[in-house]
Amino acid sequence: MGHVLLRFLDDMQTLHRCCPHLDLVFAEPRKTESRRQSGASVKQVIIINVNRRGTPLTSAQNRTISLSMTALSHIRNFSIVAHIDHGKSTLADRLIQETNTVALRDMKEQMLDSMDIERERGITIKAQTVRIDYTALNGENYVLNLIDTPGHVDFAYEVSRSMRAVEGSLLVVDSTQGVEAQTLANVYHALDADHEIVPVLNKIDLPATDCDRVAEQIEDVIGIDASEAIRVSAKTGVGIIETLEAVVHRLPAPKGTLDAPLKAMLVDSWYDSYLGVIVLVRIMDGQLKKGDRVRMMQNGSVHHVDRIGVFRPAMTEIDVLGPGDIGFLTASIKQVRDTRVGDTITHEKKGCDKALPGFKPAQPVVFCGLFPVDAAEFEDLRDSIEKLALNDASFSFEMETSAALGFGFRCGFLGLLHLEVIRDRIEREYDIDLITTAPSVIYDIHMKDGTVTQLHNPADMVDLTFVDHIEEPRIKATILVPDDYLGDVLKLCQDRRGIQMDLTYAGSRAMVVYDLPLNEVVFDFYDRLKSVTKGYASFDYQMIGYREDNLVKMSILVNDEPVDALSTMVHRDRAETRGRAMVEKLKDLIPRHMFKIPIQAAIGGKVIARETLSAMRKDVTAKCYGGDASRKRKLLDKQKAGKKKMRQFGKVDIPQEAFISALKMDG
Repeated sequence: MGHVLLRFLDDMQTLHRCCPHLDLVFAEPRKTESRRQSGASVKQVIIINVNRRGTPLTSAQNRTISLSMTALSHIRNFSIVAHIDHGKSTLADRLIQETNTVALRDMKEQMLDSMDIERERGITIKAQTVRIDYTALNGENYVLNLIDTPGHVDFAYEVSRSMRAVEGSLLVVDSTQGVEAQTLANVYHALDADHEIVPVLNKIDLPATDCDRVAEQIEDVIGIDASEAIRVSAKTGVGIIETLEAVVHRLPAPKGTLDAPLKAMLVDSWYDSYLGVIVLVRIMDGQLKKGDRVRMMQNGSVHHVDRIGVFRPAMTEIDVLGPGDIGFLTASIKQVRDTRVGDTITHEKKGCDKALPGFKPAQPVVFCGLFPVDAAEFEDLRDSIEKLALNDASFSFEMETSAALGFGFRCGFLGLLHLEVIRDRIEREYDIDLITTAPSVIYDIHMKDGTVTQLHNPADMVDLTFVDHIEEPRIKATILVPDDYLGDVLKLCQDRRGIQMDLTYAGSRAMVVYDLPLNEVVFDFYDRLKSVTKGYASFDYQMIGYREDNLVKMSILVNDEPVDALSTMVHRDRAETRGRAMVEKLKDLIPRHMFKIPIQAAIGGKVIARETLSAMRKDVTAKCYGGDASRKRKLLDKQKAGKKKMRQFGKVDIPQEAFISALKMDG
């Protein structure tokens, strides 16, 4: 150790002679533990900060050279979970700011939300990781790996995945709102992953806060001890030190063996146009170094590691990742399909024998077609969808063709918000104009010969003479709502063919459980629920299986031509009402043309609703003055014949917003 250290100091002096504008600050030697857990020898460490004279450095610029690795007992991996808008991202911002991970001038709101869509909508879509160095009040230095997770039900898969990579969770609950539906769902994810949970009561700076009531609610509804819940205001910074201390003292340290063969979990991956595929990993055992050759255990592909590093939150390269660390690697991976979320990464030689269990695959619940407006952009669309699927493991796709729309993809999503986000990302990040077909769910078609086929797209519905019955997917919906709005919620669920399963109370809030058809929930149920409850209701759902019902395919005809993208499956009793509402809405959404356009809703060959969009007309009789009426009639008849011919050959342009808007029900 002695001669290595002397050589190191000589190198530093040479550096100083070459670059006199740099300061070399020699810190006091301090004692740290080796990473080996048993019989750990204590090393002397010298920390040297390379600093430009007179300029305070940001954390990303500051390079601290350490001759040691952090002990396992001084690492904490945790995630922040909560319902939408309970303050996860704001709390993450304050933790980053308090520990000086990012310089004050570089701080901004939603620090970890990197996408434009996240910032615009004020929601987290992707779980983001950051590594924080924290000196506790007892003087010990800790490394904290924080994962900020989404709150919306459509991104629950992101949450469950993040949970597998960490050992503990901060459960953030809004002290003015209390426990909501997604709070419960996320807690259950945490409990499934055997997490230690620390409750955090946020927004104590607001006048409506009631911490005692909310703590009691956490104990009653969730069943975890909230007597030592931390009270914070992520906005003002109250209670942030207490939160950091709770992370250090109440959450468990990771387990792992340094000398074992490398075993790393592939938590996430995304495509970078410069670096290729970037892979986020959690090291379970062993260590990963730059230059290692690693193997993906699912598909057997071998890659050479170009660089490894951590997020602070900017990408910072380091030399080695050991047990308990969460970091990234790049390995010149060109093929998007080489990386599967949940895969196990090990060394090519002397690798581990058994792979990690991985993640339960996500079950898409909403399906819709994505077609390029310009058919020449199909290959670009394929590339963009593959790259997005790499970034979002819950998004599934397969090719499909349509007579009207050409080549495109049938895509599966976890909900309507998920669909909107994916569509916006393709249009913005890859500059492709899309046509989105009507969202639908998968139906089971039971034929008379006993076979069962799955119907993804209502436009592909088989002849009803061969069909015995149709089954639709059902969900169990949990709605938490203040007592004042309970009546409106019950009426909304009944209107959507719901069957009440349970109704309980927790204080002044009702928890109602309904069995609902997924088809009725897909479009605008969530929006309607928010509007009838003035935004106080919270909603979560899970699939419970399929059930037979009296379903029919409703086609929409524009100018006597069926529009595949607007075909939907509806309940026969509600078909007429839905059809009438859709044609009325389309009449408002389709712009007027030079010819008259009939808009019809039909079941099989029977038209159940019709609206006519009148033509734009020129006043051909304006130049007539005086004379016989037959002259005017002759001009009008000539115009009428022209319009009839135009209608025969004319093409109706349906704007993009009509496809989704037409399906949203107002009642």
